Amino acid sequence: MTTTLEGLETRPAQAWGSIRLVPLVRDEPVPRLRLHRRAFEEPVTVVDVGDAAYVSFIPHAFVATWSDDDQAQAASYGARLLERDTRAAPPRMPVRFTRRMARKVGKDRLRFLPLHLAVEGYLALHFGGPEIAWEEWSRRAVAHGLSPRCEESYLGRQVRGLEDALRIFEIHPGQCGVLVYVADTLASAFVVPHSDDYRALHPTLVEDLFGELIYMYGLLGAPARDLSAPIDPAGVRTLGDLRAAAETREAEWAAFHDEVMAGRLFDEAGSRQAVQSLHGFELTRFLPSFALGRENHIGEIITGGDGEVAYLKTFRLSEAQVRRGYLLRRLAEHDWRLDATAAALGADPAGLALRLERAGFGYLLRQDVLDHFRAQRRATSGPRRGRPPGSAPRSG
Repeated sequence: MTTTLEGLETRPAQAWGSIRLVPLVRDEPVPRLRLHRRAFEEPVTVVDVGDAAYVSFIPHAFVATWSDDDQAQAASYGARLLERDTRAAPPRMPVRFTRRMARKVGKDRLRFLPLHLAVEGYLALHFGGPEIAWEEWSRRAVAHGLSPRCEESYLGRQVRGLEDALRIFEIHPGQCGVLVYVADTLASAFVVPHSDDYRALHPTLVEDLFGELIYMYGLLGAPARDLSAPIDPAGVRTLGDLRAAAETREAEWAAFHDEVMAGRLFDEAGSRQAVQSLHGFELTRFLPSFALGRENHIGEIITGGDGEVAYLKTFRLSEAQVRRGYLLRRLAEHDWRLDATAAALGADPAGLALRLERAGFGYLLRQDVLDHFRAQRRATSGPRRGRPPGSAPRSG
């Protein structure tokens, strides 16, 4: 099923430095669905995902269940030296225990962690590793797959200019979403069912996750381009003419934005996975096709029975993350056979092995196999350019 932002109208953008926010407005809110934030006072949250393990790393903290005076979850902090038989618990702080990424908490309520659902889908991509113990793969790869699998991200407040832009920009009447651009690169999309939901959740964008590419663009501070189209004064004689010209320019901007700037938000060649359904609404997460040389977004979405987008939150993958997803997908398509995958990519097994190493997957290959491919590549690459064969390096 093709996903679009039909039902949401694009309004004129607002720019602040390198940040461009494009409002999305609904004529009518999505009926029978509301979205709100629930914030816990505890500084640490533990997520239980059943048989798998999902860890949100908090420096200098360990999570444990204490049984001396209560059964509450707690996280220890700091370091102490104790006698061997001392049973006193170290200093600790309370934590909130969350059952799953997405969990029904009543007959008409569904709780989920924003963006964590989408990120979990990316981290779990072919997480099991080789299904057949081909001789090239290490024992660790066969036994444990891609564990541990980790990726880096940045909070929105770390993206330069975003927090200021969210504070000073106006919220349009009926606004139910926003597309965030950094240096005219689509960073994320955020859509909710009701305009009241958006007003309540607008500040939480600084708590969203953003990739390395967006963080670096924020640091560079390249200003957003001036995309406004001037009105020809020769065709304006009355206020009615001015109003009509302004409406034409607004429609032209919306068409340009939707077709050009945001045209690759959804990837028809990607994949989707249904997570939960509730009263005719379905919560799904989606992955792109990991096509190289283009933007790729992961995300989570709630749609109604008519396919209308009620909720959406996306994450722009960096080029390195796209390459990792691309390699994993191509390996899985060829049953993790190194030679077959290399042939499909137009490369030799040595080139593919070194490509995997550069992508951070070198640990999947046996060390002797990787060393053999390195030596093979050095032997076939020939002498370094600029020095005749057999010549000695010049001394200083």
